Amino acid sequence: MGSIGVYVHIPFCARRCDYCAFATWTDRDHLIDDYLDALALDIGRAVSAGMGPVASAFVGGGTPSRVPPAALTAALAPLPLVDGAEVTVECNPDDVDLELLRTFCRGGVTRISLGVQSMADHVLGSRGRAHDRANVERAVAAAREAGLDVNLDLIYGGAGETLDDWRSTVEAVVGLAPDHVSAYALAVEPGTPLAGDPARHPDDDDQADKYVIVDDLLGAAGYRSYEISNWARPGHECRHNLRYWRQGDYLGFGAAAHSHRGGRRWWNLRTPERWIGAVRSGTSTEAAAEELDDDARRVEGLQLRIRTSDGVPAASVPDEVAHLTEVGPDGRARLTRNGRLLANEVAVRLR
Repeated sequence: MGSIGVYVHIPFCARRCDYCAFATWTDRDHLIDDYLDALALDIGRAVSAGMGPVASAFVGGGTPSRVPPAALTAALAPLPLVDGAEVTVECNPDDVDLELLRTFCRGGVTRISLGVQSMADHVLGSRGRAHDRANVERAVAAAREAGLDVNLDLIYGGAGETLDDWRSTVEAVVGLAPDHVSAYALAVEPGTPLAGDPARHPDDDDQADKYVIVDDLLGAAGYRSYEISNWARPGHECRHNLRYWRQGDYLGFGAAAHSHRGGRRWWNLRTPERWIGAVRSGTSTEAAAEELDDDARRVEGLQLRIRTSDGVPAASVPDEVAHLTEVGPDGRARLTRNGRLLANEVAVRLR
């Protein structure tokens, strides 16, 4: 049996960002202990059923650093991790201190992902974020002392963020020397407060300019773009996320968590109460599922891999978008930077 990945969803937040459409709640902290107990039970059952060796685990949210760290790592403890497994926990910079990170390390965590977004305090304030640049610097220093790999998560293109603001953010991030940087264009998700405020919607040209800035600055600092929104120092690519882009198998635990195995995808009950109840009663936590036929899976595989430095067979790229790719000696086409800016248009034309 091949190795798999594991995703664990922690749905609790202190406040909800106005652009967020994830399954998160700000009024369910009273469920935290029951939720972590249910996670431990559900993971233990999956291990007993023969889930297979785990090569990577990613704890996302929500805000995983909001829950007691010892209880979180206890819930993860049954996972049959392979030697050298990558285990990532997303953290809010405000929550991070050396004691928390040492608890994570003792529990097998190898990597943290800090939700930085911006290093400009006025930009953070406009997005309702409580942390500031100093908190980020302290969190990175603590992670280094604890011996953890560090990813910094950035979001660009929001209202009130100038090109100079963004350039200063990326320069500050480079100065912190993280192992990995993720930089995402702000997206307007239906049903969010941001969606209802067109005056604050991002501008495509502004976001393209900011992508060029981050790609230039990170490239000059020795980071390699291995996926459209992700840059890493050599050897520090996120192995868990590569599993997604390569259509690997993974199991999701927790409310609304998604799983994939052999072309079948399924997702869990969305609300924490319902998910906890299903685990306690021993009934299925699955809310719905879909299964891709071979052709659909092949096309999806191309659309995912074109986003990465893996590229796709050159023959799968039609002539009308071939100028947005370059073909290597291995016969695989990879997006140029202009191609990365137009990746969705390329993806829908792959054959």
